[in-house]
Amino acid sequence: MTDRTPLWPNNHTPQSLPLFRQPSVDVSATLSAPEAWLAQYQDVWVHVAAWVADQKQPGSTPIIGIHGGQGSGKSTLSQALADIYRQVFQWNTVIVSIDDLYLSHQERQVLSQSQHPLLATRGVPGTHDVILGQKLFRQLQQLAPGETLSMPRFDKVSDDRLPPDQWHTITGPVDLILFEGWCVGCKPVPESQLETPINALETTEDADQRWRQSVNQALAHDYHHWFEQIDRLIMLKVPDMQAVFQWRRRQEQENRNNTQGQSNRSMNDAALQRFIQHYERLTLHALQALPNQADLVLELNPQHAVSRITLPT
Repeated sequence: MTDRTPLWPNNHTPQSLPLFRQPSVDVSATLSAPEAWLAQYQDVWVHVAAWVADQKQPGSTPIIGIHGGQGSGKSTLSQALADIYRQVFQWNTVIVSIDDLYLSHQERQVLSQSQHPLLATRGVPGTHDVILGQKLFRQLQQLAPGETLSMPRFDKVSDDRLPPDQWHTITGPVDLILFEGWCVGCKPVPESQLETPINALETTEDADQRWRQSVNQALAHDYHHWFEQIDRLIMLKVPDMQAVFQWRRRQEQENRNNTQGQSNRSMNDAALQRFIQHYERLTLHALQALPNQADLVLELNPQHAVSRITLPT
């Protein structure tokens, strides 16, 4: 039996909710989403879509940040919202993934030699092109009707940014920007917490704390200014790191199934465990700090369903 218990707080009903209750805008049948999410389409995701829509004022192009641990569903939510807004308002919604703004392979190699070897691995703050990201947001918000802008793309197979002739093009004007990424909106960790390593990666490969300090400094400075461009922040709150591992493991299995004879670059369990350790400290810190800072928090249970919704005041 499907649990249809309403989760959205009654005292925060979005003004535009009736527009999204129309049967003609139900895109649940075409979404590539976890089954648990599809079962909650009317009780959760319609409300989320209406709440985000309420953040847009006439003539504005708001930036909505979507934070969540690996495998939480940030990309799925972003695409679903873009599809819904196209149907309801004919909005031109642009999805910006922080993954497409990684520094090039060569740039990260330079960082690994000048700062710390672990910065060769994409993912943590310090491995993104923050300047490009800030510029991109300004350009998208100012894009005139008919004007075009090329959007960068990162290829995870080659671990490098694609050449500009393979970027995709956005035509203005832009109505809404969805900025999704695992560390979007994150704050730096208190310095005192950096001293003790929290996993094997930090113990064996960052004994002098240089990598941790570098990541934290990036968050405190460059990323702080970048994330200040966000108008509202949604948090997909993962249950714990075990859930992150299981969800990412499922993604790796899907990657293996989709190779279709091509080179298989998916990670086995051991490689995945090590990879996730790069993200562990900030993921755990975000679970503690961001619920009080985000504008909308969607708590996920281990089955990937939303178990609680809060709108901090």
